[in-house]
Amino acid sequence: MVAHMLTKTQKTRTMKAVQKHQTDTGSAAVQVALLTKQITELTVHLKKHAKDKHSRRGLLQMVADRRSHLKYLEKTDKKEYGKVIKSLGLKK
Repeated sequence: MVAHMLTKTQKTRTMKAVQKHQTDTGSAAVQVALLTKQITELTVHLKKHAKDKHSRRGLLQMVADRRSHLKYLEKTDKKEYGKVIKSLGLKK
């Protein structure tokens, strides 16, 4: 089985795009950005390996997790929510 994980440099680059400050690694915005990157990587994998049902299940879990983080962000900080949606190219 191939691990579908982001490399350290990919994670760092993704986090820097939405971090509020230098040590911000766990805010909802950062988590949404990381999940989006992972979802993109896994989508590419699943296009090549259509029968990989275990990875598809993981993808659906990530999408649900990202959706709940986005709901939280929208509820608590609309300005930040708008910024994250715009920077990641997501729409409602």
